[in-house]
Amino acid sequence: MRNRAAIIGAGVSGLTCGVVFAEHGWNVTIFADETGQQTTSAAAAAVWFPYDAEPAEKIIPWSLASYENFRELARDSQSGVSMIELRQFTRTGEIPIPDWAKNLGAHPTSVIPNAVEGSRGGTRKSPFSTGYALIVPLIDTTIYLDYLANRFSNAGGTIQSAHISKVEEIPRDFDLIVNCAGIGARELVHDSELEPHRGQVAIVPKLDLAQAIVCDGPPLMYAIPRTHDCVFGGTNSISENREPSSADTTAIISECSHVLGIDPPRVISVKVGLRPFRKSGVRLEREKLRAGRAVLHNYGHGGAGFTLSWACAEEAWAIASRTNQEL
Repeated sequence: MRNRAAIIGAGVSGLTCGVVFAEHGWNVTIFADETGQQTTSAAAAAVWFPYDAEPAEKIIPWSLASYENFRELARDSQSGVSMIELRQFTRTGEIPIPDWAKNLGAHPTSVIPNAVEGSRGGTRKSPFSTGYALIVPLIDTTIYLDYLANRFSNAGGTIQSAHISKVEEIPRDFDLIVNCAGIGARELVHDSELEPHRGQVAIVPKLDLAQAIVCDGPPLMYAIPRTHDCVFGGTNSISENREPSSADTTAIISECSHVLGIDPPRVISVKVGLRPFRKSGVRLEREKLRAGRAVLHNYGHGGAGFTLSWACAEEAWAIASRTNQEL
């Protein structure tokens, strides 16, 4: 008889866990009150980068492991994953190249792409002082989240619309509960270590931009080209407000247009998500509940949900498998 797992949350962490568990033969049901483009994951620019998550000694190995998964997925034209040059900049001083980035071939760069720079004619002075470039996975959420959901379904998994306010609400015929609730874990398991890092982005028409441009700020700025559009961002503030701010939109469009040297583009849509940052670090561990039940926590990924998704999902499955063998 196959093991049964109930996963709480249908963002990228929940879906990826669902795929990994289902493809390893588990009978999996995802319980979620938000799915697809309603989730925080859908609001992410989703370029691979270990950002706004702790602790570094775990984040970097998990990120690099997931990098390999995404590099394989980039070979599948249906996945929505591609490889792109990411240029990471600072406005003042020197930006150090992390050792992990050097190992991926990162090299110094000091200018934004010439094609964009020349869009108004002539050569502009770069708004940045220094930067570095490396090739990373880019995940187009408008394609990838559906890809994951379809892959999960094809592996026999199901998604059930439900608001779970406490893990005890999961039916008892599930052998394991996997908590991928993101910021919702604050209420679900009363975790006061979680804080919402609000991110707002503006979706604009597709630009002739071959590289992803990022500056951690201040102000935070990124321009991420996707298959059918471009993501301009962004914000990172402690707030629970998921309503779009017109002032933030104006600032985002202004800063990105200035950096790229283009006229402000038309805004197609605005999205807001709450990055689930956990002050004490990502929680990936098994907890035994009363009456012998167990919950496996996988949340607190901050701004690196996609970047950590595959490695954390595979570690969650490994923990579950070891536990089964011990029983």
